[in-house]
Amino acid sequence: MAVAVAQAPARRAPARGGRVLVAAAVLVGWAALWLVLRGSHTLPLGTAELTPLHREFNEINDAVGAGRNSNPVFLYGFNEIRLVIDNLVGFLQALLSQPSFGRPVPVVGWLGVVALAGYASWALANVRVAALAVAGFVLFGLQGLWRESMDTLALTVAAVLVALLIGIPLGVWAGLSDRVHRLATPVLDFMQTMPTFVYLAPLTLFFLIGPASATIATLIFAMPPAVRITAHAIRSVPAVTVEAAESLGATRRQALTTVLLPMSKRTIVLGVNQTIMAALSMVTIAALIDAPGLGKTVVKALETLDVGVAFNAGLAIVVMAILLDRVTTAASERSKMGVPPAEGRGRGERGRRVGRSARWRRPLLLAGGVVTAVCVWLSHTYVWAAQFPGDTGVGSAIARSADSATAWAQGSLTGVTNGLREVVTTLLLNPFEALLTGSPWWLVGVVVVAFAALLGGLRAAATAGVCVALIVGTGLWRDSMTTLASSMVATVIVMALGVVVGVWMGRSALADRLIRPVLDAGQTMPAFVYLVPFLALFGASRFTAIVAAIVYAAPVTIKIIADGVRGVPRTTVEAAVSAGSSAWQVITKVQLPMARGALALAANQGLVYVLSMVVVGGLVGAGALGYDVVAGFSQGQLYGKGLAAGLAIVLLGVMFDRITQAAAHRAARAPSGH
Repeated sequence: MAVAVAQAPARRAPARGGRVLVAAAVLVGWAALWLVLRGSHTLPLGTAELTPLHREFNEINDAVGAGRNSNPVFLYGFNEIRLVIDNLVGFLQALLSQPSFGRPVPVVGWLGVVALAGYASWALANVRVAALAVAGFVLFGLQGLWRESMDTLALTVAAVLVALLIGIPLGVWAGLSDRVHRLATPVLDFMQTMPTFVYLAPLTLFFLIGPASATIATLIFAMPPAVRITAHAIRSVPAVTVEAAESLGATRRQALTTVLLPMSKRTIVLGVNQTIMAALSMVTIAALIDAPGLGKTVVKALETLDVGVAFNAGLAIVVMAILLDRVTTAASERSKMGVPPAEGRGRGERGRRVGRSARWRRPLLLAGGVVTAVCVWLSHTYVWAAQFPGDTGVGSAIARSADSATAWAQGSLTGVTNGLREVVTTLLLNPFEALLTGSPWWLVGVVVVAFAALLGGLRAAATAGVCVALIVGTGLWRDSMTTLASSMVATVIVMALGVVVGVWMGRSALADRLIRPVLDAGQTMPAFVYLVPFLALFGASRFTAIVAAIVYAAPVTIKIIADGVRGVPRTTVEAAVSAGSSAWQVITKVQLPMARGALALAANQGLVYVLSMVVVGGLVGAGALGYDVVAGFSQGQLYGKGLAAGLAIVLLGVMFDRITQAAAHRAARAPSGH
């Protein structure tokens, strides 16, 4: 077996070596031509300068605004949709956060909301999660962010409700129909490839700035996980089970309701979890188009570089993300086991205790429901139970502590932070940015198409060529190259970090047990939150956005690589060890080559996450396309430029998603010895 493993790479070495030589030749040729042609045909554009396309977008925006109340498409289409969404959001805000119906307080005050959160968490999950939910909701009030937190919750709930009402039926349909599945997959891929920013500008064109556009953007962004995971759940039910039900006379509808959906319940609940987390992430970013809630507090604090306020609101977002994630994750586990996770599945005496606990659960839930109803009534009737007590000082203390930590870090760690920033900026970012922005646009296009052909084949090369041409057409070539430079540098660092930590986790069960929960927690945090601590450390700069992007993308990249390394057959590793290979040789000659499909997939996901975060970094000085999008929201004359920047971001994402996906498929199809 060791001989076979050793021979397989040798047989395929020429093809690999040939591609490496071609790639090296392309890079050398690019560098040589850059020395001769740098500064020519770079398509620069001033900050306030507009192209004809940008002016045309502005004119379209003006025309839409002028005809919004007269055009039938808006009168009976977009305006009605906006009205329905606004009413839904307004109703939820009236329930939870805003004074309504002539009352100085919401319909359900803080005590009722806390009781409902605890009771729902107990019913769906277990007592521990319920206690966590109660503590988390009380913390929102202690931080002085009760109304903002409830606004965020109201928008998230509204978006998730609509996303699930549309997404789950579509997912069931895609699970039952191969044709629908084939049609839906590329659309879902495209929706999940687009960074969150790009949903905002076009939606404001049709639905104006406000909660309606924010909610619609959120549900569009959050719907793909619901559709994709539901379809996967339906298609994963064994065919023999469905055939057995049909052989007993079950109709197609009965097979769906009695077999497919019950057996898919746990996975569908997981889809609900992912939908909620995506919605919360988008709701916070939608503050850029005037969505109420915690996101608006963070955005205002970032704009003024107020780290303390941003940290306090960011902490509330993190707590809400953790609560929603824990409740839905525990509900998923409970649906798998049929009993609450805390109760387990015992045998013998433990099994009898579980049975007694299960018998007591229903009356306890009934009693808890009564207590919850009393709390809701009190919060509706009495001001003390409706309006959270005045400033407790907790939020101010958190903000002061964050400001003090920031001042200490900027004073004591300046040497370290400045040194790290200078090393990355001088050795990686500046050279790569100079190469991209200083080269003629057509030369960069040729290089990108060549690498697309090498990595992904002719189809990927054709896609790259079209995307390059369209990016030129947006008039934002230089800004696109600046964003691309930051994204590529961050992706290289993410992949290096992913390989080191992923290999460690893949080879050590202990490391996996210790690190994976941290990575899982990292994936629950919305993108905005990552900006705050690095703003404190590095100030407002493009490096801050790069570091935040690295930390944001690292969890998914590390987990994919770790799973790929762990998936290498143990017998192959043992054969290499028995042949005298060292640990380094096993990693570099066996595990990483055999996990190349996972590496390509990790590069794909890392690049998509990095691009999304680098663009959000426009709020803290990253500039380029992220700044163009933000400026388009805040300055009416730059709306067209912001819309074009969003299009350029989409094109970058699509181009590199297609290239890396094609590379991953090619790696997966290659023989295992490769």
